[in-house]
Amino acid sequence: MRGHEYRLGYRADLEGLRAVAILLVVAVHAGVPWLRGGFVGVDVFFVLSGFLITGLLVQEVSNTGRLRLAEFYVRRLRRLLPALLVMLLVVGALAAFLLAPAEQQRQSSAAAMAALWLSNIHFAFARLNYFAPGTETNLFLHTWSLGVEEQFYLVWPALLVLLLGRNGTRDLARLKIHMWAIVVASLVSCILLTYTAPQLAFYMMPMRAWQFAAGALVWLCYQMPSASAGAPWWERHPAAPRVMGWLGLALIAVAGGGGSADIPYPGAYGVLPTLGAACIITAGCVTATPGGVSRVLSWRPLQWLGGISYSWYLWHWPILLLGRALTGSDSPICRMCCVLLSLLLAWISCRFIEVPIRNWREWLLRPRMAIFGALALMLLANGLCMRWYNQTSMPMLEPLAQNYAAAHYDAPAIYDMGCDDWYRSDRVRICAFGSTDATHTAVLMGDSHAAQWFPAAAKVFDRPGWRLLVVTKSSCPMVDEPIFDHSIGKAYTVCATWRGNALKQVAALKPDVLLLGSAGYEFTQTQWIDGTARVLGVLSPASGHIYILRDTPRLPFDGPNCLAQQAHRVVRLGLRRTCGAAEANFDAERLYLWLGRAAARFANVSMLDMNQQVCPAGMCLAQRQGRVVFRDSQHLTGSFAATLWPVLAQKLGLGVVGKDDTTDVSSSRFSATK
Repeated sequence: MRGHEYRLGYRADLEGLRAVAILLVVAVHAGVPWLRGGFVGVDVFFVLSGFLITGLLVQEVSNTGRLRLAEFYVRRLRRLLPALLVMLLVVGALAAFLLAPAEQQRQSSAAAMAALWLSNIHFAFARLNYFAPGTETNLFLHTWSLGVEEQFYLVWPALLVLLLGRNGTRDLARLKIHMWAIVVASLVSCILLTYTAPQLAFYMMPMRAWQFAAGALVWLCYQMPSASAGAPWWERHPAAPRVMGWLGLALIAVAGGGGSADIPYPGAYGVLPTLGAACIITAGCVTATPGGVSRVLSWRPLQWLGGISYSWYLWHWPILLLGRALTGSDSPICRMCCVLLSLLLAWISCRFIEVPIRNWREWLLRPRMAIFGALALMLLANGLCMRWYNQTSMPMLEPLAQNYAAAHYDAPAIYDMGCDDWYRSDRVRICAFGSTDATHTAVLMGDSHAAQWFPAAAKVFDRPGWRLLVVTKSSCPMVDEPIFDHSIGKAYTVCATWRGNALKQVAALKPDVLLLGSAGYEFTQTQWIDGTARVLGVLSPASGHIYILRDTPRLPFDGPNCLAQQAHRVVRLGLRRTCGAAEANFDAERLYLWLGRAAARFANVSMLDMNQQVCPAGMCLAQRQGRVVFRDSQHLTGSFAATLWPVLAQKLGLGVVGKDDTTDVSSSRFSATK
């Protein structure tokens, strides 16, 4: 019976559920504001995989008493591998042309792991570096879920054979018990790690096994014959399956619409989409005729989207990022065009690659040979990606490329001095500059957007009678409100503890001048105004004068990367563009007004705006007069910030003094009697 395929009956509701899942994922990646939790679509895919794969395996073991592992793996490989390799090849070629050499190194290493279905492990153990580009800019980040799926396919058949033995359906009751044990153990581990090691909880397969097991339980409970006495619950309550289906869709909708990057995930929140998917699948299992949600999910457009969902998942994310790199725009129109282009590529991939190869039965005639061939292709793809990685080394040695790469790390010296410990510690580390017996004290306090002004502040207060103290913690706003840090994937409790202690210590210093700065965070208007006022309430009585630094504008792209990309591209193709953008951010203007309202409550607090010097005439350029302005998309380079010290001194009312200038500052309005 070699070459025989076990197939489950086609269910239109499951195809429609795939469409719902991929629409959620694409929506969140495209920045749809009312679907910020669209990443839960991946959880739906996991439940579907658990249901379908368990069904295929249990069906084969129950009917034959054995499982042909080679044929199972061949079916999975021919279904998933060809389209993945084509995507890696095409996206890699585009990236080699459009991206800077330094960017390509990060992309090629991730692509090499994706070719082996190991990218989830690659991202799970990626080192956190505040100044390094985040994984959200990686073209192959989305392949993490494919790695989780393949690792599930690798271990699940062996697990089922181990639990079922060769007795088939006689051991199904024991199998259900073990599935429940997997759900409990994996879910508990997932919830605990979400708050202690969020990268492992998010990316690693064992912490997602409970979602696959949930799908498996639906199959075992509702697709296999039961010897229980009496009519099943869905026959006693005919309306129950329809209610269950609508409830499942509602749970997925709530998770997709109500979630955000500020929620520790997956954690307990992941139960919502998982339970929702299980409810929809169960409703379809126990009803003979489609109705309710099953009928909605059977809508023809959803069937079409479900059919190309895998290909669309492969293409949508890299096309969004490459589109931004090519145009320098992150506008809704640009994102919509990229989504439509990825949809077209998905249809082409599905029509001419995925479907023909999936239906090519010759794969099953010699399954072991097919597996070795697939492994050879994976290793070849991995080798090509590593060759791509190595080839980026030479362009990176060019002076211009090195200059732009170095700009990423052109940060204030305080980071090398250990003044800013980010999330690693709540200890307050104050770095002092100037004489300890100075008459006047200035303090620079806040997050990394305040710290970026250190090079300018150091020059301003490098004068007789002054000392400068730096009290900063990256990603920690000067707003007395709890915050979730996207970079570390969990609540930033270290920030709250540090901020409370830092405020007390700074107040005890009784500074003459206090520069306070924060980036824009996702607080409400009330949180911004009242939270800032609570911070000022501690500092104002003990300070001479407090200045709230206006947050600097942001570029819609990484400044040094854009400059390196333009230098890397071929001029004659007309793809070079100016690395600049107009300063037009309604949220930033609104935030400035809110901070002004908080400042107005205190007589010695005022606002300080340096944005005209950063973006003259409202135009923000990544480079001006040969000097790189931004070290990423939102922080100034230290060398550029240092050039603005005369303007900063003027706005502080201190004037510009030379090295030997002994101007008396005791008469300035910032002097204070200690």
